[in-house]
Amino acid sequence: MEPVVTVGLDGSPESLAAARWAADEAERRRLTLRLLHAWPLLVPEPAHVPAEMDQNYWARRIVHKARAELQKGHPGLTVVGSLIADDAEHALLQAASESEMTVLGSRGLVPVESYFLGDISMPVVARADGPVVLVRAGSGGPGPQHAPAGEGGVVVALKLQGPGDHLLAFAFTSAAARGVPLRVVHGQSLPVAAYTPWGVDHDVTDEMAQDARKKLDRILGPWRDRFPHVEVDDGIVLESPAKAVVGAAHGAGLLVVGRRKHRPAPAPHLGSVAQAAIHHARCPVAVVPHT
Repeated sequence: MEPVVTVGLDGSPESLAAARWAADEAERRRLTLRLLHAWPLLVPEPAHVPAEMDQNYWARRIVHKARAELQKGHPGLTVVGSLIADDAEHALLQAASESEMTVLGSRGLVPVESYFLGDISMPVVARADGPVVLVRAGSGGPGPQHAPAGEGGVVVALKLQGPGDHLLAFAFTSAAARGVPLRVVHGQSLPVAAYTPWGVDHDVTDEMAQDARKKLDRILGPWRDRFPHVEVDDGIVLESPAKAVVGAAHGAGLLVVGRRKHRPAPAPHLGSVAQAAIHHARCPVAVVPHT
């Protein structure tokens, strides 16, 4: 199957915002855009049946309406519709294994009424084999392919332990496709030993920052060489990683966070940084699985 960006549609404003964002992204990356609507009650296509008797009418309408709008705004983009008679979660997980990325609508902390967004988005984020991007209504509208330098950049949350190649590959590629800077943020909470009765022991914090700086430079060196045209800004923030990442995402065009594919059974599927990003960041959030 050729490389595609897949977006899940359910007809809600959030899924339409996700479709607009996905169209921009597919065009930047020169990929096909796949509009997916899954519903277990789809039936084989009937022949010569009036619209009022066609059980698939509304499902087809969701896809056709979105396709017409996106094709009008992106005349050179290849857009394909996909109606699947399957459970939405299963269909999206399958699509994620076949796609460069899967894009879904998100309502953040707003109470969710949509079946698709409420019961499906988070399990897909937590279990997908490939990157999943969550887009809120209002953040997926049409925009220039290349934002002005310094505006709408890409932010990536990076740990200094464990593999980060998938995460950095996605972040660097996204920044390069947009022609915007990439900000790499590492947050690290202070240990108890750093606190004194009169405040913070700066000898401890300076040592922590220097050690983190050396590790970060070693990790980013090969990626800077591989993407010489991407402007990279990196920062060590000595506070809660979740708080550091959400703060850094203010004004960003995309926030990229990681998720371990295999977490111990008692642990939640998403770590604290990914949870904080999904619920509090105002920009689209890409969750990239890694080993």
